[in-house]
Amino acid sequence: MKALVIGATGATGELLVDELLADQNYTRVTIFVRRPTGKQNPKLVEHVINFSSPETYKDLIVGDVLFSCLGTTLKAAGTKENQWKIDFEIPAAFATFAKENGVSSIVLLSAFGASSESKVFYSQIKGKLEDKITRLDFEQYIIFRPGLLLRAGSDRFGEKIMGYILKGVNAIGLFRKFRPMPTALLAEKLVKAPTVFPAGTSVIELDEIFRLRD
Repeated sequence: MKALVIGATGATGELLVDELLADQNYTRVTIFVRRPTGKQNPKLVEHVINFSSPETYKDLIVGDVLFSCLGTTLKAAGTKENQWKIDFEIPAAFATFAKENGVSSIVLLSAFGASSESKVFYSQIKGKLEDKITRLDFEQYIIFRPGLLLRAGSDRFGEKIMGYILKGVNAIGLFRKFRPMPTALLAEKLVKAPTVFPAGTSVIELDEIFRLRD
């Protein structure tokens, strides 16, 4: 298979790319990034692009499966308008161009609680993106909805504290379905998804991700 990746430098996306390059099921891994990653691999094709104009690169979005992992936080984005562009407009554009170019599968890294009807802005964005891609009618559409992600070396204080709290209550059997997930484990599950799930739409909630078999 030939993989395409957006969000290839994020906490999960970077690990995803490494997993794809190591997986024999993938013969080419094309990533779209804002700046060079420095990665070297015979299977890797790296396009340094301006994400403000994704239509400029439409002809490069060619392959078998698109992994959409692009996303940010409101704090990092600065404004809701910027977060909307990064979390919805850019992924939606890539998905649209991928469909038009014959890409048959898409794996979307969404979020727990994603719903276009949500009162929470972040969850609403993710839900609207899920709905947009649904309307594109890919042959295979896989949605992952993880909860709190544990990033190696994270400097996000709130994330660390919540991770410790959830680990503690999980250890005594509480809120097991909400336990935090290491980004490395999530990346492994994302990579295997196109070969594990059938055609059509599959929605994988956070408590189900841990149970997925390779």
